Amino acid sequence: MFVDSHCHINFEGLGDRLPQVLENMRSHDVSHALCVSVDLETLPAVLEIAGTYENVYASVGVHPDHEDAKEPTVAELVELAQHPKVVAIGETGLDYYRLGERTIADMEWQRERFRTHIRAAHATGKPLIVHTRASSDDTLRIMEEERAGVPGGVMHCFTEPWPVAERALAQNFHISLSGIVTFKSATDVQEVARRVPLERLLIETDSPYLAPVPYRGKPNEPAYVSYVGRFIAQQREVPEAVVADATTRNFFRLFRIPAPQDV
Repeated sequence: MFVDSHCHINFEGLGDRLPQVLENMRSHDVSHALCVSVDLETLPAVLEIAGTYENVYASVGVHPDHEDAKEPTVAELVELAQHPKVVAIGETGLDYYRLGERTIADMEWQRERFRTHIRAAHATGKPLIVHTRASSDDTLRIMEEERAGVPGGVMHCFTEPWPVAERALAQNFHISLSGIVTFKSATDVQEVARRVPLERLLIETDSPYLAPVPYRGKPNEPAYVSYVGRFIAQQREVPEAVVADATTRNFFRLFRIPAPQDV
């Protein structure tokens, strides 16, 4: 069985057909999913889904790209994280990809938001879900300054080269790979897929985005995480079950969820 460690099934196109999405998961041997928060405004929908479905979990956080979202405080994140199905803080991090006319110096609000989430992770003891895009040096620097390795967490939808992965692993973080790993051009990510220690590897869809081959360009959903796992198994030249078992066990261990008896 596989687990989707990062998806957005509350988003349009998935949230309006949840029973079918969950049935598709079952038919593709995907047992559980983590529905990840991107802002406080849409958090109630995330929590409702996690509260309704036993095999869906939730996180609490505000995405670095959501500039106009309500700014969270440490106290707010800590309080919201008390929900029994919330297993992580995030997604959080830095994203300098769309600077436009701004400079990196203008993104201090992102860096402060990131620090707020790390401090909430310390306060709750819950791991972090970290997003980084065109910002790996600052992301890893802030993680080190704020001792993010204490609560630990995962670098989600990882797209950086292996040296960045090494630095994240050294800070007690897991590496999560999405459907991007199946793209022909994703040679850096494929190297990471081959080299990351199996006990620190997670897989995800980030659905409804980034569908893997053979669904590239189409809407993504948690069922398709199985294609990510199979591709990584091929890259590592190991049986599919090895990647499925390891990434599933890693999911339950990292997010401190009691694992089902058959895992």
